[in-house]
Amino acid sequence: MVPLSFAHHLFQIVGKTALYWPREQALLVADLHLEKASFFARQGQMLPPYDSRATLDNLAQLITDTGARKIFCLGDNYHDDQGEARLENEAATLLAKLTQNIQWIWISGNHDRDVSGLWGGEVMEEWQGQGIILRHEATRDTDLPEISGHFHPKLRVSVHGRHVSRRCFVKAQDHLIMPAFGALTGGLAADHPAIEQAVAGPADALIAVQKKLLRFDLGFAAANGPKIDQPELPLS
Repeated sequence: MVPLSFAHHLFQIVGKTALYWPREQALLVADLHLEKASFFARQGQMLPPYDSRATLDNLAQLITDTGARKIFCLGDNYHDDQGEARLENEAATLLAKLTQNIQWIWISGNHDRDVSGLWGGEVMEEWQGQGIILRHEATRDTDLPEISGHFHPKLRVSVHGRHVSRRCFVKAQDHLIMPAFGALTGGLAADHPAIEQAVAGPADALIAVQKKLLRFDLGFAAANGPKIDQPELPLS
C-alpha cells in the first residue's frame, strides 16, 4: 500500500489502480468495463472472453487484502448497457457472491447509464460523504472535492532509455481522477486537454512504485520530472 492524501483524507493505493479509504473501510475502483470482450465479439472483433473474470478476480483479491467492508465502483462498470445481463456465468456467480458479503455501491457511468444491480449492490448517480463526492466524470466547478474515473489516465515515461506507459492517478486541488481498473481497458494521456479542462488547474500524475509514490508535474505546461511524494497529514 502507498499513501495518498486528498481533501484532508488519507487513502492507500492498492494494486496500482485502486484506492483503499481507511476511514470508510472502503475500496474505490473505476471503469471496470466488464464484458468488453463480448461487446467487441458482437461487432466481429474476437477477443479472449476472460476480461470480466480477470477483473473480478483482481477485485476479489484486493477485498481480501484490505479487509474492505464497502466497495465504490465509479462508473462504466460494464462496457455497455447490455453488459450487465450478458455477464458470463462464472463472472456473474463470483460477482453475486461478492455483493452478498460486502456493501456494494455502483455509480452509473456514460457506458452503463442503465446499470441496475442485477447481481447485487445499490445503484446511484453519485455518492457524497465525509466532505467528498464520488462520481463517474469530473465536474469542472465541483462544489466539493471529488474522486472520479472516466478518463482512464495513463502516463508515458522514460525508464533507462525505454519509453513505457503506466496507468496513473491525476490529482489536482479539488479533483482526483482514478485510472481504469478493468483488465481490458485503454487509456488517455494524463496531460490531454480534456483532462486539463476537467480539473481546471495545475495537476500531477501519480504512479505507485513499490512503496513510493512518484509525482509528475503535468502543470499543463513544463513537466518537472518524478519525485517522491510526501503526502500531507490528514487534517480530519
